[in-house]
Amino acid sequence: MPSHPPGPSAAEFAFDPVRAAPFLTAHSHNGWLGLQYRDHGADWVELELPWRADLVGEATREVLASGPIVSLMDMASGLAIWTRMARFQPIATLDLRVDYTRAAAPRGSVFGRATCYRTTRSAAFVHGIAHEGDPEDPVARMQGVFMTIAADPRSAIGG
Repeated sequence: MPSHPPGPSAAEFAFDPVRAAPFLTAHSHNGWLGLQYRDHGADWVELELPWRADLVGEATREVLASGPIVSLMDMASGLAIWTRMARFQPIATLDLRVDYTRAAAPRGSVFGRATCYRTTRSAAFVHGIAHEGDPEDPVARMQGVFMTIAADPRSAIGG
């Protein structure tokens, strides 16, 4: 029987936010927003939403609108979940609450740091902040719950 070289180890398939973020933030809505990877730890990820004139909520204030900041926090949450789980699997946002504590500075980027603090068989829990460079002075605080989807439900159809 011929000998085959061993396949990749589980560690080689472990989710790596450094490698995954450029792909996940380059397409669709996240790509259009221009989200950029900044840093991560064992259970957290930080992204940047650069300031752009077309993302402003009020033209006279030149401050990023709330919608792009919510999207920033949603993407950072997903990356934090996959980082904590050390693998990619489908997730869906069930509840995402963003409480704004103050307005962002005009013409400034906003950073979103999300931490996945708990996972269960079917859910992941996150919290985080949006800030402008000083996490001690957040623009907003975020709390969320995501559904984790272990298998594609379509594969169960018809047997």
